Amino acid sequence: MDEMYDVVVIGGGAAGLSGAVALARSRRSVLVVDAGDPRNAPAEHVHNFLTRDGTPPADIQAIGNAEVARYGGRVEAGMVTAVRRQGDRFRVEISQRAVTARRLLVATGLRDVLPEVPGLAARWGNDVLHCPYCHGWEVRDQRIGVLVTGPMAAHQALMFRQLSPHVTVLQHTGPALIDEQREQLDALGVVVVDGDVVQVDVDPTGLTGVRLDDGRRVPLDALVVAPRFTARAELLAPLGLTPVDVLMGEHVLGTRIEADPTGATSVAGVWAAGNISDIQAQVISSAAAGLSAGAAINGDLIAEDTRAALEAQRHEPVYGEQAWDERYRSRTQAWSGNPNTVLVTEVADLAPGTALDAGSGEGADAVWLASRGWHVTGAELSTTALARAAAQAERLGLQVQWQHLDLTREPATDTYDLVTAFFLHLPAGPRRTLFAHLAAAVAPGGTLLVVGHDPSDLCTTMPRHGLAEMGWTAHEVADSLGNGWTIDVAEARPRPATDPQGQTITIHDAVLRARRDPR
Repeated sequence: MDEMYDVVVIGGGAAGLSGAVALARSRRSVLVVDAGDPRNAPAEHVHNFLTRDGTPPADIQAIGNAEVARYGGRVEAGMVTAVRRQGDRFRVEISQRAVTARRLLVATGLRDVLPEVPGLAARWGNDVLHCPYCHGWEVRDQRIGVLVTGPMAAHQALMFRQLSPHVTVLQHTGPALIDEQREQLDALGVVVVDGDVVQVDVDPTGLTGVRLDDGRRVPLDALVVAPRFTARAELLAPLGLTPVDVLMGEHVLGTRIEADPTGATSVAGVWAAGNISDIQAQVISSAAAGLSAGAAINGDLIAEDTRAALEAQRHEPVYGEQAWDERYRSRTQAWSGNPNTVLVTEVADLAPGTALDAGSGEGADAVWLASRGWHVTGAELSTTALARAAAQAERLGLQVQWQHLDLTREPATDTYDLVTAFFLHLPAGPRRTLFAHLAAAVAPGGTLLVVGHDPSDLCTTMPRHGLAEMGWTAHEVADSLGNGWTIDVAEARPRPATDPQGQTITIHDAVLRARRDPR
């Protein structure tokens, strides 16, 4: 969970790698995860790819991997096992670990579901073909059979007739050719053979023909089929994305994930490119789609980064280092000097170890932890508060390491057995970064304790300036952690308080206590 990327690309084919190059060249952090089972693996060469015609598919992938790496992207072999939304981010599980992504580019392609004819699948991509532009030149002037399984068969026969005068249509189990189609084929010298194909014959040189259910044999050098093109989209179901049928009339040619021309899907933050969204895309058009998606994703991230910068600029006078220094300097003591009651309650059963108290203020919590045998680091962005905290620890003869650190901008440099944070309320952007840094600072087996003002207190007479914008619940923080954590406590905990009118009321603390799983 410590790995955070601007974009995770799922699928390392032409679409995924092209998108990754565009993003890496725009200085985005990119991880490409490739399962190593490309659709075109059986093919010997890629065609119709300008300047790369005749290149083996594996060579194009290797060149693409190197280009991604050249610009600082990362490509790794692995299987993405699950994807789910995590706040406004995505958790991507890869084998035994998980990473976080701001955006997803899904380029997992499709599966070719072939007719169930013995011997056919073994020759797929060699002399069992479907696309005249991908493989037609290689079988020119040869004996080509077209297997009728759907409404595209007559069209396929006409396209392959352009490449060879020796084309035979095998009626097989498909819909019967209409009179107009038979007349067209007859005019071009294309023979139509009735009967079901029950076997594809091969010898050491390749395909030699097919056998029919009545025992006849049709000699052939190549066989054209129309697979059902099925989107590899199972991972996307938890995000609310499911494939739709691609129809020709009433016949289903396959499935695809719907996306606009830039690759954007109906789910915010998720793009799709290549065969997963376009069943007709060849390698070069998949690469072009990946480029378009990469550019669109970068533009979307630019907009988000700009919004975050504006948000930080607008709130810096209220929540920045200078503002907090001024608050502390305006009074001799800002807080009671007592440890938070939730800290005392929740830490009582923990064996002392190393601890990070984030936003330590004048040091009451850090000092209390040190008095219980913890090796404490207190992190605070106000130098005035740090000086007071250090003086208090010195008066009590306690050792605490103090750090001038803004955890909304940079992470802690170490990990700890206990990480605590009390009443740190910030705008959404800085808060998201803060909580990510807090979680990353927890060592395996360690505890995270985060406490704040629960948004339900907006309904009380206790003033809660800015809570509507900057409040959060314990469950929201728990959801941001994802897998790899055990949630011990996530609740709005009531406690008595006195409002400005002197009335005794009940307010609520958002309390999250979670343990990071041991590795």
